[in-house]
Amino acid sequence: MSKRIILGIQITNRVDNVPEVQKVLSQYGCNIRTRLGLHEVAQSACSEHGLLIIETYGDDAAIHAMEASLQNIKGLVVKKMEFDC
Repeated sequence: MSKRIILGIQITNRVDNVPEVQKVLSQYGCNIRTRLGLHEVAQSACSEHGLLIIETYGDDAAIHAMEASLQNIKGLVVKKMEFDC
């Protein structure tokens, strides 16, 4: 049975964390089907906090490695949802 894995990634300090997060996402780019980034924006400021939603694709081992790499970045909270297809 196949499954769909979605990762939710809360970033608490976008300015400091984004380069390392982007490095991991680029490394596992072939395992990302959909990527959605959300953050608060106002006329006077751009939020330091953000949320990424990643729909994964491919080998379970690579997906778990990507999740572990993201969890090792200080300032991130990574949550996973799994759905049977």
